[in-house]
Amino acid sequence: MAQTNSGSSLADDLALVAAFAQSYRGYIGSRIVGCADVVEKLFLAFLCEGNVLLEGVPGLGKTSLAKAWAEFFGLEFRRIQFTPDLMPLDIIGSNIIQTEAGGERAYRFYKGPIFANMVLGDEINRATPKTQSAFLEAMEEKRISFLGEVHELPSPFFVIATQNPIELEGTYPLPEAQVDRFLMRLFFTMPDFSVLKAILDAAERGGMGNPAGREATEAALAAYRRAAKAILVPEELRNFIVRLVTQTHPEHTDVGAVKHYVRFGASPRCALGLLKSARARAIVAGRPHASFDDAEALFKDLANHRASLNFEAETDGVTTADVLQAVLSAVRKEYRGVA
Repeated sequence: MAQTNSGSSLADDLALVAAFAQSYRGYIGSRIVGCADVVEKLFLAFLCEGNVLLEGVPGLGKTSLAKAWAEFFGLEFRRIQFTPDLMPLDIIGSNIIQTEAGGERAYRFYKGPIFANMVLGDEINRATPKTQSAFLEAMEEKRISFLGEVHELPSPFFVIATQNPIELEGTYPLPEAQVDRFLMRLFFTMPDFSVLKAILDAAERGGMGNPAGREATEAALAAYRRAAKAILVPEELRNFIVRLVTQTHPEHTDVGAVKHYVRFGASPRCALGLLKSARARAIVAGRPHASFDDAEALFKDLANHRASLNFEAETDGVTTADVLQAVLSAVRKEYRGVA
């Protein structure tokens, strides 16, 4: 078995990450019921150092999930409630004048709530474009520039931003260029009867298991980074990922639904993110190589906020999910011989 740079074997690193992932599922699953797919993909996004846009109506447990998530990892957690009057300095921080020990007065930079390992941006579409831009720029660059000084954000750094899809009054939809900065867009849905009953039982029973803590988290992240450099990503899989992304563009596609209903396809950032996410999914599963199944399982989550539909799609009742499924079916048939 191959050796990683630290001297540990790839098998050891894969086993460590897989065990850590299992502990994560057990801890979060005992507290948040009915969204196992979202929980799994949040973990993959965290490993990839990406950020997640979480969409769902109020009251489904998005904030509770974020809190339990940060609690498991032993990370510093901050919640930012976005409102129309929130200013950029309310997020990133600002200089405040203070009196030093010798009586002299000087400005000191006080860090805003974005200086945390895990940040929940609640209802980001309620903030003005200026505030959204400041938040997303910090999220992308992982540092703050203020009056010529650069302040690094803590590591690891992970953002979950939520949107409420049913309210439009007093909201500012994120521009396509800003949305593209999120690795994934995931959806919280209303639970059915059995899941809602399980939520009630879990609330009365309380959570089980112990959080991993920061030390175990850092060890697992180090093992993941070593494994990510060592596992095999076949050239054919890379071609498959590129084909998936290019087929979302009307000028490069053979898929009828894309030609008729898509204005703009997914960006190169989507291909880069899909490659990283497929690799992460393989590592979490304990496999030394990524596969077509990994890319297929994550393609819609990485492309659904990057493919922009036209007005004709709206009038015909065609959704982004419909178009992406058509792309996935066409490319799967081309590469794997099955639709």
